[in-house]
Amino acid sequence: MSATRPSAHLSAGAGRPLVSVVVPCFDEEAVIRGTHRRLSAVLRRLPECEYEVVYVDDGSRDGTWDRLTALAGTDARVRLVRLTRNFGHQPAVLAGLREAAGDAVVTIDADLQDPPELIADMVERWRAGWPVVTARRTGRQGESRFKTTTALVFYRLLAAVADHPVGVDTGDFRLLDRAVVRTLALLPECELYLRGSVCWTGFPETSLEYGRLPRPAGRTKYTLRKMAGLSRRGLLACSSAPARVPAVVGLTWLGGTAMTSAVRRRPLPLAAWTFGCEAVLLGVLGEYLLLVHREVRGRPPYVVLQRTGAGGGAVPAGLVTGETAGSAR
Repeated sequence: MSATRPSAHLSAGAGRPLVSVVVPCFDEEAVIRGTHRRLSAVLRRLPECEYEVVYVDDGSRDGTWDRLTALAGTDARVRLVRLTRNFGHQPAVLAGLREAAGDAVVTIDADLQDPPELIADMVERWRAGWPVVTARRTGRQGESRFKTTTALVFYRLLAAVADHPVGVDTGDFRLLDRAVVRTLALLPECELYLRGSVCWTGFPETSLEYGRLPRPAGRTKYTLRKMAGLSRRGLLACSSAPARVPAVVGLTWLGGTAMTSAVRRRPLPLAAWTFGCEAVLLGVLGEYLLLVHREVRGRPPYVVLQRTGAGGGAVPAGLVTGETAGSAR
């Protein structure tokens, strides 16, 4: 988090600023109506602001899309984006950022573990001049000890080895100024780790603390496999430390071998350790080769199947990727 407060607001003009809320959804049929009610109640009370809510259906298999289209048909401030399949949480958030037209854009999950009521405080900080307002978790109710412990360890490990400052105990619940959104939308990486990318941009940042709540309904879609994938993406995207592991291991091994040989006054058999050492080194190199392979292919991080505009009218989209008029605003 930056310690330097900005002197002036970056985006909002003389008129009423537009606040966009981006909500990625994957199989959230059980909670989506309640989520929209709470979001709408908060956004209607924002002083001197217009608002829109951009829901991104990340390939849901239940009735989420039907519920969303029903909301769009009754609320002119709702916009929908439907991806062709489940691309994952980070691509879904990126899709919403590129679609959003707001002077400020809030990203929040659909499961109501992050309280929408905090958005009013975020907007107040933004209007005071902060381009990035992040919600920092002080507690995680309703989550297993394993998940809370691994999250605690991962964020501190990432902060320790990252090449640039990264937030600790933060997710994707944050407010971003239009200037920040525009920067993120133009980044060429196929595998963005948005939490780290926001910090990488270097825009001044402040934070609000809150306690994360249990889910009111449904179940988490973040399996152990998805958590491991997000951790891998964050580590590779934010830190060059894993790339230096081979050199560290190699030098340590050579030093240890030399010292042991000197003490014993005879060479040690290298075959006892060579295979395991090579396997570890090749595994680390393989992760980076895989990342390079995905980037070189140049595939977009997501594909849009359908867009629905204000009032529920279908907007012809076909298989569309990349930026829209909103992201270039």
